[in-house]
Amino acid sequence: MTDTTSTRPRPRRKKILVVSAHPEPRSLNAALTDFAVGHLRAAGHEVKVSDLYAMKWKAAVDADDIPDHAADQRLDILAAQERATLAGRLSADVTAEQDKVRWSDAVVLQFPMWWFSVPAILKGWIDRVFTNGFAHGPAVPPPYGEDGALGGRRALLSMTIGARESAFSDRGVHGNLTDVLHPLQHGVLWFTGMAPLEPFAVYGTVDLPEERFAAVLREYGRRLDGLFTDEPVPFRALVGGDYGRDMRLLPGVEAPGAGGLGIHVRPRGA
Repeated sequence: MTDTTSTRPRPRRKKILVVSAHPEPRSLNAALTDFAVGHLRAAGHEVKVSDLYAMKWKAAVDADDIPDHAADQRLDILAAQERATLAGRLSADVTAEQDKVRWSDAVVLQFPMWWFSVPAILKGWIDRVFTNGFAHGPAVPPPYGEDGALGGRRALLSMTIGARESAFSDRGVHGNLTDVLHPLQHGVLWFTGMAPLEPFAVYGTVDLPEERFAAVLREYGRRLDGLFTDEPVPFRALVGGDYGRDMRLLPGVEAPGAGGLGIHVRPRGA
């Protein structure tokens, strides 16, 4: 019998950073991290892992991130981050994570959805690693475009959600998942120039039967196989004619009937 599990051609060897954020090493998130690492390596890719809880990652931005900051001076975070970033004088843990991002062709964020967002430790990774002068700011290319500071990279959000899928649907009580994830997909990944793929979400994870887990792994493997071939979310670029100088979408650019956050996504094929 012919194996038809994947019809995609295998891409050339790539470098992938997997950032994992769950405190329990026997959790579903840990299992998904292990699966992703093994699956990607089996496909011939290089993989690095940042297991934030195992690393005892410090979530809070403070003066310790900027060793040269004088204790008697007011800490202007953005200005201090930019000076330290451009001078190569950030703390060693932040510098190491930035080096991993620079090294990567794609970044996978693995996390449980807590209070409609990422765990604090992962938010702290973003806050501390995506510094002014590295991921955004006047010293790097403009935001919201593939030529941004971290452009040329793919990004995939992989998450577990305790609620049922219908609760995150168009009429679901929790809101549409696309809208819930807009601050991450658009405001973090696309803002810095990464090309975000449609997220991979596992719902109803409070009690996940073994047969469903097997199906989850099959689907996740398919998504990982498409990490460099699937079409990313077609967010609009800030530079290119869709937005005015006030950073507002120009009237009539959106598709008829479009509204809400969806106006910042181009229709597929447009």
